[in-house]
Amino acid sequence: MNDDDRSSAYRAQNRTTALLALWTLAWLATLAAARFGPALIWHEHALATWIAVAVNVAVGVAWIISFARFLRAQDELWRKITHDALAVTLGAGWVAGFGYFAADAAGLIRYDVNGALFAALLGVVYLISVAMGWLRYR
Repeated sequence: MNDDDRSSAYRAQNRTTALLALWTLAWLATLAAARFGPALIWHEHALATWIAVAVNVAVGVAWIISFARFLRAQDELWRKITHDALAVTLGAGWVAGFGYFAADAAGLIRYDVNGALFAALLGVVYLISVAMGWLRYR
């Protein structure tokens, strides 16, 4: 690989990383608007809430597309690390989620788990998996 190809690949990685960060922030902002807007801004107007949710879903689709572009711009090693981390995260989500549902259906759980806690759990699993992959392959 010559220097021009490496430089071009590096610029593509930086560009897709920056775009992914921007789309992530946009998605988080629209999620916050959809979640807190009904109580704090537009005071339970259903149409405004539906619009906020629709915008959040549309920005979420753009975020997914941005993530796919981000992955395509990465080198093979980072794609492998990310792929492995996503596989572990998906598996942990399925196992923990269905384990919770089974325990809840059996009456073993006395309180409801907040969805944000589940999302945070998956985020932590993903970050740990990426860190372990990075350490494994360095």
